[in-house]
Amino acid sequence: MVNPFVTNGYAGEKYFCDRIKETADIMRWLINGNNIALISPRRYGKTDLIRHCFEQAEIRDRYYTFIIDIYSTKSLAEMVDKMARAILEVLKPKGKKHWEAFLNILHSLRAGITYDAMGMPSLDVSVGEIINPNNTLDEIFCYLQQADKRCLVAIDEFQQILKYSDTNVEAALRTYVQYCSNANFIFMGSQRHLMGAMFISPNRPFYQSVTVMGLNLIPLENYWEFCKKHFEDAGKSIDKEVVAQLYDQFEGVTFYLQKVMNVLFMRTNEGEHCVLADLQPAIEYIIDFTELTYEDLLYQLPEKQSLVLKAIAGEGKAKQITSGKFAKRYGLASPSAVQSAVNALLDRDLVTQYKDVYQVYDKFLALWLKRQ
Repeated sequence: MVNPFVTNGYAGEKYFCDRIKETADIMRWLINGNNIALISPRRYGKTDLIRHCFEQAEIRDRYYTFIIDIYSTKSLAEMVDKMARAILEVLKPKGKKHWEAFLNILHSLRAGITYDAMGMPSLDVSVGEIINPNNTLDEIFCYLQQADKRCLVAIDEFQQILKYSDTNVEAALRTYVQYCSNANFIFMGSQRHLMGAMFISPNRPFYQSVTVMGLNLIPLENYWEFCKKHFEDAGKSIDKEVVAQLYDQFEGVTFYLQKVMNVLFMRTNEGEHCVLADLQPAIEYIIDFTELTYEDLLYQLPEKQSLVLKAIAGEGKAKQITSGKFAKRYGLASPSAVQSAVNALLDRDLVTQYKDVYQVYDKFLALWLKRQ
């Protein structure tokens, strides 16, 4: 039997929990020609929510839908490479007429288009070979404008464009989006202060160009019903207090709930009952599997960053980290050295900051650090 607690990607409506209102809201805005900025911390399930929306018949049958993850990109060239590849992969299963319409416009990357023995195309081009990414971006938007169906384009971790060394990327994209009447866009982002600044600040290009949406946690009661149903469907059962304590420990963040529930489901045989005593061993099981990776990560960090990371994990939600009191409590160097280490940890996405609160981004890593 398939484990119903999916931890990697979208597996269909049956295994998708709740988000009924959010799905309806997003679809309504898109179908009525609006662009959206969807902002929430990572691992809340933004991307899977968009995949879920794109799988609904009202969208699936009427639109081309593209999801482009630019989290790992560091330049406009890398971004347009991701966009071109994502669009081509969606169009390939639809037939030659569809992917050919895209490739015929993509003049700047023509030298990198190769075909396999079945005549299927792929892009065999390195980022360094994208000489003029602005031209490629222009061609991509030209395709979106000319496509034979309306297009919906979701760009994940959109705040990444602010880290590019290329000039005027934000303004250029705003212009393309504004004049692309055959497409609507969903800009997803996890760094709330950066996304908020882009879409809410009056002096920024994207100001008042989108509907800004937040993504809240799935309510405990809804998640409990989801868990209970899938256990019962498999001839198993689970105490509500297991789900309630799990929800509380991981603050309702979808990724961690699903990961632990996946293990609990795996370790509960048909006819058995999952109880609270099973919860902590399941969490330890996950952490133990990742321990070597965490050890390598810690080993690669400079000592000051390693010490500050452990200190933040020890606090859980750390405040006033540059105070002498915080430094003394954890045997750290000067407050200025702590700030320097935190900036590096933020840049590595090992630590998150919201207002004046700092946390270790990976909650399993935080638990492992507390054991050290």
